[in-house]
Amino acid sequence: MLTPHPGEAARLLNCATTDIEADRFNAIKRLQAKYGGVVVLKGAGTLISDGKTVVVCHAGNEGMATGGMGDVLAGVIASILAQGYPMFKAAVIGTLVHSLAADKNVIRYGKAGLMASDLLDEIRLCINGL
Repeated sequence: MLTPHPGEAARLLNCATTDIEADRFNAIKRLQAKYGGVVVLKGAGTLISDGKTVVVCHAGNEGMATGGMGDVLAGVIASILAQGYPMFKAAVIGTLVHSLAADKNVIRYGKAGLMASDLLDEIRLCINGL
């Protein structure tokens, strides 16, 4: 599983970040074809693809563009995988839970200063609410 942000995706595809942002659907298709598995292309309108299906996550916000956010996302997805969900479904659920947790935190405290660790309590609430 890959979970790149646009800058990382550009390095993986040997192109510019602007190329990734100009056509995110093509970028995730290329990433998945090149590396296989499930790809989560983070950013506004995070995309998840297994090569057959692409899902768009409309939750999330600009405050999530901070260090460690991807590590938390990977941990959420891994915890869902550990519960026996297939990889694509775990990526979709994990991405949604992660993004909703960030949105709930931002509603309460605002976007400025959002840190990855701020999501932990909200992630628990979101997962238990599913």
